[in-house]
Amino acid sequence: MDDPYHNNVNQQMTEGGEYTYTQDGGGQDGYPYQTDYPPQEEDAASDATEGADDDEQMYEGEYQGIPHPDEIKEARRAARLEARRKARLAGQQQEEEEENLPEQYENIMEDCGHGRFQWMLFFVLGLALMADGVDGFVVGFVLPSAEKDMCISNSDKGLLGLLVYVAMMVGALVWGGLCDKMGRRKCLIYVLTIDLVFSFLSCFAQSYGFFLFFRFCSGFGIGGSIPIVYTYFTEFLQMDKRGEHLSWLCMFWMLGGLYASFTAWGIIPHYGWGFAIGTEFQMHSWRLFILVCLFPALAALVGVVFMPESPRFLLENARHDEAWMILRQVHDTNWKAKGEPERVFTVTNIKTPQTQEDEFIEIQSDTGTAFQRWTVRHVTMLQQVMANIMSLSAPELRLQGLFLVIVWFCLAFSYHGLGVWFPDMIKYMQYEEYESKVRVFHRERVERFHFNFSLVNQIHREGEYIHDKFANIEIKSVKFEDSLFENCYFEDVKSTNTFFENCTIKNTVFYNTDLWQEKFKDCRMENTTFLHPKKGCHLNFQEENDIVIYMVSFLGSLAVLPGNIISALFMDKIGRIRIIGGSMLASSACTFLLLLSFSQGAVICWQCLFYGASVAAWNGLQVISVELYPSSKRGTAFGILNGICKFAAIIASFIFAAFIGITKIIPIFLAFSALVCGGLVALKLPETREKILS
Repeated sequence: MDDPYHNNVNQQMTEGGEYTYTQDGGGQDGYPYQTDYPPQEEDAASDATEGADDDEQMYEGEYQGIPHPDEIKEARRAARLEARRKARLAGQQQEEEEENLPEQYENIMEDCGHGRFQWMLFFVLGLALMADGVDGFVVGFVLPSAEKDMCISNSDKGLLGLLVYVAMMVGALVWGGLCDKMGRRKCLIYVLTIDLVFSFLSCFAQSYGFFLFFRFCSGFGIGGSIPIVYTYFTEFLQMDKRGEHLSWLCMFWMLGGLYASFTAWGIIPHYGWGFAIGTEFQMHSWRLFILVCLFPALAALVGVVFMPESPRFLLENARHDEAWMILRQVHDTNWKAKGEPERVFTVTNIKTPQTQEDEFIEIQSDTGTAFQRWTVRHVTMLQQVMANIMSLSAPELRLQGLFLVIVWFCLAFSYHGLGVWFPDMIKYMQYEEYESKVRVFHRERVERFHFNFSLVNQIHREGEYIHDKFANIEIKSVKFEDSLFENCYFEDVKSTNTFFENCTIKNTVFYNTDLWQEKFKDCRMENTTFLHPKKGCHLNFQEENDIVIYMVSFLGSLAVLPGNIISALFMDKIGRIRIIGGSMLASSACTFLLLLSFSQGAVICWQCLFYGASVAAWNGLQVISVELYPSSKRGTAFGILNGICKFAAIIASFIFAAFIGITKIIPIFLAFSALVCGGLVALKLPETREKILS
């Protein structure tokens, strides 16, 4: 500050953009003026002037060049007014810089153009999104084989699916928050690495406990990919390209489903495509399928290593030079590919406001021991992530955030709920058809007979089997009730869903069979011998891996292709809100057609129609979610919304599965209500197709 009395005054800017002033030599009442004299009373006078008239009174210090106290007060007032004026100007200037940063960044991206660099990043991030899509199908495809190979009970089987979704939910929350503080590229590398390592280990896990742990860790990793991928790609796109190209990016999730369905169909049924080392280590075809499913994540990881960090993230963290170099790289790559290598990147200065948090971390990170520095960095980062999460409840973000939460939850609840209902309904129809063909034998007596043919879908009640031989056969879905086996011989028998209930077994030998204690319920055994029993559970791929299940998943993934194309072409033309609302309301109308699902073919047809209608809502919702929030909170907000999506999927899977075989009306009504509610709320969201990223 220009001090008219040349005082030693220092000025500092506070957190709120205001300036404070301090004096080196001290001063009365905190105001700067330079003097070594004690304070004087305003009515003080010298002896020499005592008794003089008021008009002729003269200040003693005037001869010594000392200002009059009234003049000092006037100077103080002027100094205060000047300080306030400069503080206001500085605050306004800072606000203008912060307001101009988004516009400046948008102008820079327009100058860089849309070309080769964005397409390279598009395919790399698309592979990461494809890896997430593959992981969403892996558990469902391998479970029928894994439950037999590792003898998983029905309760443990449900636990696997639950924990994988919980892990993906937690991963979305954690990695979404971290990518706003650590960087988009770095977090995506961590996410893909965790998924690769633990998915690879799950291929060789022989016990169910280790398999469950490895799949949980893999889900925690890949669960963070969606928030990071959309946030990362958005910050390399200019405003008029965002809606279209983010919608094209969504297609890679569909490709992940197609890849998983096709490879599962081609690999899992071939049980011989594996090997075993002794009896403790077995590598069956379903494990090979998990290994093949790692390829998209591996390719994405290699590609991301060669991609730069988001320049918008760098600018938000006051890393101007790095951001400038990356923007120049984007500019030169695009224009060289367009045949204009002579175009020069003309940007010389980018506004990068630096916060006191950044300065604190820089200072603290360079002091103390290595452990102290590590602790300071990570504790501070955790505090910043939590503060970022809490800031989403700010008044300007609260209402739109609530609307987004409702829309995400409603769409995920109906989509994932019906996603569980469709295949389970098909399985139930197959089961009903199978049960209708069951053959019942009552009080049959079979003596000295050699069973050398398979027994399929039968019930034997109160039968007697004397001196019979069961050799080299398969017993599928057979139940023996209250029957007698005496002097019988079982050899090389494979069984699936076969049980002996309340039977009496005398003088019988079981040699090299998979019939063990779990198969015998409340049975009485006398002089019965089990020789060389088979360890593990028998795999029957004709029953457990029906090609209809793979075909249903394949067609369901393929059905979203038209919806993806339509949403990509019209996202920037008719707007995000109309796409979301229209798609959800159209999907709700499709749910009524499910009442006409009287056959497997009808269920598959309505499933494809529902997926095709609802995918546009997913695309629009993901686009608007990254556009509504500022760059410093974009990953955090998207991670929370994606975590809510996984939470809704967990709830829906339990609710919809509970009504299989009981009623169709309740699941259809729940899906319809959720879609209508979400579609109407979506119409209240602000349109963002002409919004500059804040």
